[in-house]
Amino acid sequence: MMDALVVRGGWEGHVPVPATELFLPDLAAAGFTVDIADDLDVYLDTERLARTDLIVQCWSEGTLTTEQERGLTAAVHAGTGFAGWHGGVVATFTGNTEYLRMVGGRFLHHPEHFHTYTVRVDRPEHPIMHGIADFDVHSEQYWLLGDDRNDVLAHTVITPETGGQGSGDVRMPVVWTRLWGAGKVFVSAIGHRVADLEVPPVRELTRRGMAWAARTTP
Repeated sequence: MMDALVVRGGWEGHVPVPATELFLPDLAAAGFTVDIADDLDVYLDTERLARTDLIVQCWSEGTLTTEQERGLTAAVHAGTGFAGWHGGVVATFTGNTEYLRMVGGRFLHHPEHFHTYTVRVDRPEHPIMHGIADFDVHSEQYWLLGDDRNDVLAHTVITPETGGQGSGDVRMPVVWTRLWGAGKVFVSAIGHRVADLEVPPVRELTRRGMAWAARTTP
């Protein structure tokens, strides 16, 4: 058996408890024993993190203390996997630069209203995306900052509404993986609501992404 730690809390608008509950059966089916933490001080427990194969984080907004940030990033650097979605990973801890470097992206903006957009698969050969074709979702469309260390598995195209971005569409990552030392990181920008995560390709790629990121892939 492998050990998974689900860290959930923060802004309730991203429904951290119902969203993570959706995936607990998937984690169990993949061979994980699952523990749940609702306090960021879990990132201070270095021994616990060292024996954890996968951290699934759903914690929107807030700030990590220097010690919490160091505990988390050091554990992932040593091989603990890290996975999450939407605001629970990229719209949180925005003042923690080492955390942001580990995750590889930061939320900046989304159009005011939910709308339908297409997610286009870039890496169909990747085990997370294998057999998943382009698909539509009706939700928030995240505008993100990232860098070339990300292995982008899927993207979307945003048409800026207002502001100084200029004319023309903008390609934006939606699903990516990243290496942080010996650790693997999986991020999906989709998941504002449980309904978003229940869209079949979203559910599947999120399930696979968590398994991929684990220290030992089940």
